[in-house]
Amino acid sequence: MKHERGSIMLWVLGLCVALLFLGGLSLDLWRAAGNRHELAAMADAAATAAANGVDVQQLRAGNVVLDPARVRRLALATLSTYPHARALDAVTVEVHGTTVTVTLADHVAFSLLGVFMPGHRFDVVVHASAAPREQP
Repeated sequence: MKHERGSIMLWVLGLCVALLFLGGLSLDLWRAAGNRHELAAMADAAATAAANGVDVQQLRAGNVVLDPARVRRLALATLSTYPHARALDAVTVEVHGTTVTVTLADHVAFSLLGVFMPGHRFDVVVHASAAPREQP
């Protein structure tokens, strides 16, 4: 059995590489899920604040119309309260009728998976919508 010397070491080495890959995958997926959760909270807060951007003159006339400039200003002001907001890949604030949609895009670079796939990342995009509520 001299020809089998060292075969266990190869199996253990292969197992270590597989465990490193699976550990990296779980760690990076967990980081991406956490980032998505944080972005969703930011987008919800920004959309809710932006829905208050009604045109005051139109509101006095009895019409609920959003002022796009005010909507964008309110959304960006809300996002600026989050430390992570400056590093986002993209921020989009859109007005469709009386609905505000905030879209945030970011990425999570691979940490342990970067050993196997350098330069790759998870892209995370979230959307949140809100509209002003009319009450008598």
